Amino acid sequence: MPIATVHNDRTELVDDHWGPVASVIRLDAGQFGPDALLSLDSFSHVEVVFHFHRVPPVKVERGARHPRRNPQWPLAGIFAQRGKNRPNRIGVSRCRLVKTDGLDLHVLGLDAVDGTPVLDIKPYMTQFAPHGETEQPTWADELMRDYY
Repeated sequence: MPIATVHNDRTELVDDHWGPVASVIRLDAGQFGPDALLSLDSFSHVEVVFHFHRVPPVKVERGARHPRRNPQWPLAGIFAQRGKNRPNRIGVSRCRLVKTDGLDLHVLGLDAVDGTPVLDIKPYMTQFAPHGETEQPTWADELMRDYY
């Protein structure tokens, strides 16, 4: 069940240039009061779990595909990608928290379009970052080059 909605100027489902996108995540006033955001502004970043509501169920991927349909990148299973056509159409994003204001969270770099239902918001804590070295294939670096 959604707890909030994303409001921004981004309406097209475009994959890149999310870094400067300013969004307001507005909590549902029927479920929450401003105290739900108390002390959240002491964190620099939040993790936002949201629903890719504009992906039709018939477009959901369950197997492998070339990321972004680029044949120069290897086939990768849907769980080896972060694409929007996921089985449960759930997205997760970390973004900068600019401020809270009543029921509104002002953020930068949230890769969700206007009207996106938000399922959860969590403060980002460095202790939840991966421990030790991380690895990823070269195609992931290429894919993310212009994402933020």
